[in-house]
Amino acid sequence: MHPKLAFIFIVFFLLFSILQFPALLNAQIPLTDDLSKISYEFPVEYEIGGITVSVATHFDPLALGNLAGLSIGEKIMIPGDKIADAIRTLWKQGLFDDISIRATSIVENRIFLELALTERPRLSKFSFTGIRKGEADELREKIKLFRGKTISDELFVSTDYKVKEYFIEKGFFNISVNLVREKDPEVQGSEILNIRIKKGKRVKVNDIIVHGNEFFTDKKVRRYLKNTKKKRWWNIFKMSKYIPDNFDSDKSRLISKYNEQGYRDAKTVRDTFYRFDEKTVNVELEIAEGKKFYFRNITWVGNTKHTAEELNTVLGIKKGDVFNQSLLDNRLFMNPNGRDVSSLYLDDGYLFFNLTPVETAVESDSIDLEMRIYEGRQATIRRVTVSGNTKTHDHVVLRELRTRPGQLFSRADIIRSQRELAQLGYFDPEKLSVNPKPNPADGTVDIDYVVEEKSSDQIELSGGYGGNRLIGSLGISFNNFSARNFFKGSAWTPLPAGDGQKISVRAQSTGAYYQSYTLSFTEPWLGGKKPNAFSITGYHTVLTNAKKKSDPLREALYVTGISNGLGKRLKWPDDYFSLYHAVNYQHYKLKNYTSLFSFSNGNSNNIHYSVTLSRNSLDQPLYPRTGSEFAFTVEATPPFSLFRNVDFDTLAASDKYKWIEYHKWKVKVSWFTKIVQNLVLMARLQYGFVGMYNRNYGMSPFEKFVVGGSGLSGISGFVGRDIIPLRGYEEGTLSTTAEGDPIFSRYYLELRYPLSLNPNATIYVHGFLEAGRSWTTFKSFRPFDVKRSAGVGIRMFIFPIGLIGFDFGYGFDTSFDGGGKKWVPHFVIGYSIE
Repeated sequence: MHPKLAFIFIVFFLLFSILQFPALLNAQIPLTDDLSKISYEFPVEYEIGGITVSVATHFDPLALGNLAGLSIGEKIMIPGDKIADAIRTLWKQGLFDDISIRATSIVENRIFLELALTERPRLSKFSFTGIRKGEADELREKIKLFRGKTISDELFVSTDYKVKEYFIEKGFFNISVNLVREKDPEVQGSEILNIRIKKGKRVKVNDIIVHGNEFFTDKKVRRYLKNTKKKRWWNIFKMSKYIPDNFDSDKSRLISKYNEQGYRDAKTVRDTFYRFDEKTVNVELEIAEGKKFYFRNITWVGNTKHTAEELNTVLGIKKGDVFNQSLLDNRLFMNPNGRDVSSLYLDDGYLFFNLTPVETAVESDSIDLEMRIYEGRQATIRRVTVSGNTKTHDHVVLRELRTRPGQLFSRADIIRSQRELAQLGYFDPEKLSVNPKPNPADGTVDIDYVVEEKSSDQIELSGGYGGNRLIGSLGISFNNFSARNFFKGSAWTPLPAGDGQKISVRAQSTGAYYQSYTLSFTEPWLGGKKPNAFSITGYHTVLTNAKKKSDPLREALYVTGISNGLGKRLKWPDDYFSLYHAVNYQHYKLKNYTSLFSFSNGNSNNIHYSVTLSRNSLDQPLYPRTGSEFAFTVEATPPFSLFRNVDFDTLAASDKYKWIEYHKWKVKVSWFTKIVQNLVLMARLQYGFVGMYNRNYGMSPFEKFVVGGSGLSGISGFVGRDIIPLRGYEEGTLSTTAEGDPIFSRYYLELRYPLSLNPNATIYVHGFLEAGRSWTTFKSFRPFDVKRSAGVGIRMFIFPIGLIGFDFGYGFDTSFDGGGKKWVPHFVIGYSIE
């Protein structure tokens, strides 16, 4: 071939090849294969012309493309990393079982992509088998499964782990979980999950083996492990089970006990557990006690308000005392049993006070401490607010507070204010909080009291059994009433409320044989400026043995009365005291009534004045843990017999007792002590005495004391007797006569533990020891020659019913009617045995 022709042919061939190269590349991309698997030898840039999804899903195709990082109009290299990255991104979502990206068509430089996806099934519903409903409800909160959630391997692993963890925490180490899935025939693409559980038996602790302990014996170490106990048949209050979290808490508690004895470096160096048999495990614990340390020199730096001697007196720690970090912290910052160093400052306005104890020397077994104090300036209260009171008006809350604008800040006043708010009964005492907001720039502080309203009104439809009769009650009490808004229509939601007044209407009956009606009103702040409580009460009671008044054998006693009272809070001896005065009138009408008194027909009048000196420092009313109650009451009528020139020995009883005269003295003291956590010991004693002015007149047939039973006999103080309960005996059987006796004593110990502290359902159980009786004369009075009993019971304050109680008591002695020495049940609704 001629050289020129050959050259032209070669040039033509090269130009043709170059023009055909894109077509050759296009021909290398298969239109139905996964683009992520194409060879990277000849990558080409394309513009995405469209995105489709081959399988129906819950997602929009464009949204899936954006989720994968692909969008129409975007330029990508094929093959290239963009496709691989998009597939990885979709896998991370955990929504699909299979993912591939294909090219459906190529038009010039535009490529159309298809997302070939196999979507994972969704959860339509799930259920548990093999466990109780309560456990299932708790597990639902823990595993957090819901309708529409994607079913994946991670879901199965997580659910299995959380279910096992839940039961292992409860001591079920042999737990097995089987997750069974099946298609839901009603919902396409969904599955039903059944969680089948076999708890097995709870694994208990066979033995606790302790190593390295010298100061504490093995027995004492095991005692401090409060939530990890050996299997013992008598251990009914603490279950023997091994729970790792509880064991960790027990170890911390044990080390704290060592620290309190001066072993500040004590630690657990090793612990383990292993199976002893199929039902039990052994727990081993090794302790390094370290050296016992003592306080040596304590110095104070930065104190100008108080001298070192004053601070050391409050601290109460001397050189040579065993080093106790817990005691040191209590004495410095918050001593539950008395004053602490910080209270000296915080109760005197030094809100910005700071105290830092620093160990300056540790030599041999002795520790020197330097107490570094920053006193700061005194803070003045600028503003006091209350929040959360949706029903109670602000002024009702603010008037109870001991912190007022312009006063110096005082931690003691804040604590006392919280106690006063709890005593109101309008707020949940477990949720009261205080938020001080310091303003260091101007030396002031704003205080916000946070409360949460609870239901305080009470509708009572209740019944009880006492005195061999059923007693029903119907009543309503509005304990946060607003009388000033009574005629304001907009305030009836459903009743005018929020001013702290109390109005109560109550009816009580056993049918036609006993009926009692009571109406009362109380204004706790008469006049609105001072805490002077005004109360007025009216009542009418009927006791009879026959339904029809025409019955010739009918016996009846009618009692009508009214009482006016005025109470005042005192500041001396301290501001927990109060003084209450009352003027009372009662009219007794007897018609053939031979059941109780020394005359059966006639009228008697009782005009008496009573005064009560009381002190109440309880931390809260429903379930008090700390504090005490004291009440001393004197009740007296005028000495009418001194003004009547008659011979009482010959005077008929109906005329003799036309005007009743007596003087009555009562004292009641209660103490509440927190033993540990919410376990509370309550101790109480009561005494009462009725005296006379004139021996010729003698003792009044009314106003004596009747002891025994639950106190629910259907005959209250409104019908001339004081009912003193004493469980384990029948009603009134610890008094010598049905009329009662003029003197009594009662002693009472009760150990309480709460099952629920919800303000709408406060429930606690208790065990009690009681003793008491009444005497006919002061000469025969022997305060410790008493009738004894013991028992157990439960109290439930359920809104809106009120207090429900059941007790089962055993009387150890013979009662005056020949009974006793047996178990006696006491069941009441709407009453408190006090």
